[in-house]
Parts: sequence; structure tokens; C-alpha cells
Amino acid sequence: MSSVTLEEAQANLPGLIHQLAPGDELVVMEGKQPIAKIVIPKPRVQLGAMRGTVLYMAPDFDAPLEDFKEYME
Repeated sequence: MSSVTLEEAQANLPGLIHQLAPGDELVVMEGKQPIAKIVIPKPRVQLGAMRGTVLYMAPDFDAPLEDFKEYME
């Protein structure tokens, strides 16, 4: 979380906002008092967004690995 004075925010608000990453917060201060908080939201995960992206899966994809044979007995 970062903070700026009211004067800094008035002079360069678009630049300050564009520097923030998703999940970051910017607090605008007037003197020692916080007067506003700007939060950049994190993007929501959309279920099923990757559907159809696996083009090939080996036939033995779920076969036990040789390294773990001794644990499988």
C-alpha cells in the first residue's frame, strides 16, 4: 500500500493509477488524515476459460511413473 498527498494526487492521478498493479492500494492523504483509498481489483478467475486448449494428451498420461514403482506395491 502506498500513499500520496492530496496535492500529488490532483497533479498526477492518471499516472499514479497506471503505476498500480492488480491488488495494489493507493491512499490519498490530506495532512496526516487519509481521505481516499483507490484499490485496483484483481481480475476474477473465469471457470472453463481454458477449455479446449489441450490439443494432445499421451495415451499413458495417467500411467504410474517408473520412479514410483516401489511405492505402488
